[in-house]
Amino acid sequence: MTGHETEVKFFVKDLSRVEMRLHELKAHLIQPRAHETNLRFDNANNDLRKEMKVLRLRNDTEAIFTFKGPNEARSDGILSRQEIEFTVGSFGAAKDFLEALGFTPIAFYEKYRTTYELNNTHIMLDELPYGNFVEIEGEDPDMLHSNTAALGLNWNAPVKMGYLTLFERMAKKYNLDAGQLSFNAVKLVQIDENTLGALGVIPAD
Repeated sequence: MTGHETEVKFFVKDLSRVEMRLHELKAHLIQPRAHETNLRFDNANNDLRKEMKVLRLRNDTEAIFTFKGPNEARSDGILSRQEIEFTVGSFGAAKDFLEALGFTPIAFYEKYRTTYELNNTHIMLDELPYGNFVEIEGEDPDMLHSNTAALGLNWNAPVKMGYLTLFERMAKKYNLDAGQLSFNAVKLVQIDENTLGALGVIPAD
């Protein structure tokens, strides 16, 4: 798939309440809750990171290659960026392929994700090691706004950074490896609403 990723993201305290609301709205479940692992790659000079680009290999129900261009942030919290994404037959072979080209993994991260479809948007319920989030993705910014309201979320409380960027800021505080966003690595650290609040992230529910 080639195009633009346009989304808005929120931190929530009660993910189950959001999912209950999706059921009330007759949203269509398109991917049941699945464990997802990701490897982010860069070259020796970190050129992709310097240019705000992402080269990622993901594994959940299938292996997926993703390239993302720099974010085009808007004042209303919507993030938009070029995205090229396609499935590959083997996660291991794809990793070997990237490494043969001179790319190496610079970060590992994981989450649980459930995906619904509502009014031509995808709504992702994400469980990360440091909290729960809702991503609403679609082509029409007005529909993103409408679905945010339908879910009872505060449009004025978006998360304006990626999951890894947010974790890197936490890692400094807790002396964690910023390249290891895993449930196991974070389980001994008490990250709560106040921790996220100190980074400018507030609950939208």
